[in-house]
This record gives sequence, C-alpha cells and structure tokens, in this order.
Amino acid sequence: MDFSVFANQSPAHNDFRSDTFTTPTPSMIQSLALTTLGDAVYNEDLKTIELEKKVASWTGKEAGLYCVSGTLSNQIAIRTNLFQPPYSVLCDYRSHIYVHEAGGLATLSQAMIQPLVPSNGDYLTLEDILEHIIDDDGEIHGAPTKLISLENTLHGIIMPIEEIEKISKFCHENDIKLHLDGARLVNASVETGIPMSEYCKWFDSVSICLSKTLGAPIGSVLVGSSKFIAKANHFKKQQGGGIRQSGLLASMAIVAIDENVSKLKSTHERAKELGKLCEENEIILEHPVHTNFVFVDIKANKIDPDKLIEISDKHGVKIYSGRVSFHYQISEESFEASKKVILEAAQYAKEHPFEGKDNFKFYTNEKK
Repeated sequence: MDFSVFANQSPAHNDFRSDTFTTPTPSMIQSLALTTLGDAVYNEDLKTIELEKKVASWTGKEAGLYCVSGTLSNQIAIRTNLFQPPYSVLCDYRSHIYVHEAGGLATLSQAMIQPLVPSNGDYLTLEDILEHIIDDDGEIHGAPTKLISLENTLHGIIMPIEEIEKISKFCHENDIKLHLDGARLVNASVETGIPMSEYCKWFDSVSICLSKTLGAPIGSVLVGSSKFIAKANHFKKQQGGGIRQSGLLASMAIVAIDENVSKLKSTHERAKELGKLCEENEIILEHPVHTNFVFVDIKANKIDPDKLIEISDKHGVKIYSGRVSFHYQISEESFEASKKVILEAAQYAKEHPFEGKDNFKFYTNEKK
C-alpha cells in the first residue's frame, strides 16, 4: 500500500476550529496492517481489548469500554450511574453533555439537567454546587441531585485538583455519583504534571476521548470499575454502539496515545503565545489561557463575525469564531497567520465596532 498520501502536510494544518479536525498519520495507517479482526461485540477483538486495558491502566481504573464517540461514552456513563427517576444531574452550563449532546440526558436517562454558572467565571467549585444541590430528603417537589458531571479541561481551563477532591468527597459522603467528561483531561495532565490516574481516582466514571486532542480518527474509552463497565456495555449495545471489527480503529487509537501525548505541550505554548499577543494589544479574552484554546471575546471586542470570516479566508486559515483551537498538526505558517487574523479583526473592530448579535457557527464559514 502507498502511504505517501498520508505523509504530506495534514489537511488540518490551517484548521483552528477544533482539535477534532486532525487526520490520521502514516504510522496510524500502517498500524492497520498488523491489527486484529475479532468481533468486539463478543469481546473477541484483541486490539480493542488492548486499548481498553491500556486506557484503564493509564487512568488507574479497573476496566475500560471502547465507544465510537465521547458523546456515547458520556451518555452511557451517566445512564449507568443513575437508577430510577426522578433525579437530576448538575453540571457547568458550558458542559458538552448539556450543550453538545443533542439533549441526550433528558432522552436516554430521563434526567433533569441543572446547569450552573461558575461564580469565578472559569470552573465550578464546591460552593457553587452546594448552593444548587437538591437534597434527597423526602421533599417531593424537586428531582434529587444524584449525579454531578465535571469537565476537565473545559474551554481549555484546568479545574484544580484540590477542587475536584473537595467535590468528590462531598459526593461520596452524600450518595451522589461523580462523572468526569475527560475529553481533554490529558491536556490538564500534560500542563500540570499530575498523572491521569491521580485526576481520575476521584471519579466514579471517566470518559477519555481519543479523537480530540490526541488525534485518533474515531473513538473514546469509558473507564470505571469492572462492575460499572459491564453494566455500561449493556447500554452501549442498546444505543447502537456495538461495533464488530473495531480493532481497525483501536490500532490507530493506540498509536495516537503512544505518539501524540508528548506533542501536546507545544499546542499549549502556541495558544499561550496567541493569548499573550491579544493581551499586549488590548484584545479581551473570555478566559485565561491554560492549555490549547484561546477564547477571544467577540462581543466585548465588538468584532463583526462576517468580517472575521472574511479575514480568516484571506489569510488561508479557518478561524470562524472567537474560539481558537490548537492541535499538533497546525503548521508554523498557519500559526503565524492566526496572529494576523486576530490582530486584523480586532483593528477593524476598533474602526468599525459591531453592535449586532454574535451567533457564530463554529465549524462553518457561512455568513449570516
């Protein structure tokens, strides 16, 4: 097989929309030649089993379950953690499970979702949670809080492990399950030096995405106790997540873990460099830059969304909102172009301030 097509510059070299746009590397494609082709629904595929054990060991959990997406692993994790309604799930108002999973909690788990706005503007604290918890004390008008879902990182922000520990202890003292959407937990681990297992030990279940920052083409692994994963596998099958020869995907995911974790620090450094450039030029950011995301405050900077798209297209990069995502396949040329786009858009905004709505479509250059 000719692998040269995969050796060229990635089509994602200029794509700042999300770290999900990375494409398979030559070594990922080559791994397919040595994969296994067992039936994963019957737990007979050796590569899938290897991946599940690898991620479970990495996170310090007993078992793992390969899923086709982070949405699926989050949804079946929450469904597995919950029993009989009525109950409610508490999460950050920006959480993927609340904003980007098509109302799955209400449909699949019959759960009332209680989204919270962090009082510090960056991440939830135990104090935020205590103000909104619904006790299971016999009061029949509310849906008791039975699960809290955290996300780390969220908007690129690292939740301090000290805060996670406090929330975890509260949950386990009050018979509340704690789930982590760890789609980009590895970014937090790389930045802080705190092992994945140290983060994960505070949670009943953790979803680790493989196709975001790590760069695998498809997949997520849900980790937890062996008993939990056995039950979650039932819900995975129920929701159409049972796939047969998943060794093809597992092989590429293993390569992504082995080869790409070491590349993540550079994505953080680039994001911080862009963030510093914004601050030096009085461009307001929504959040501090901790890892691989920069959030330019479009509304506060009065940037015209259509003009940003126009400037981005002119410089040959894809920055279609204030959300600027860095991944390991961004080229140096595109990185430099991203700086020009933000500076030019901000300068235009000073001369032509935009007062309309800033309803962006993150992944398209379609103008309003």
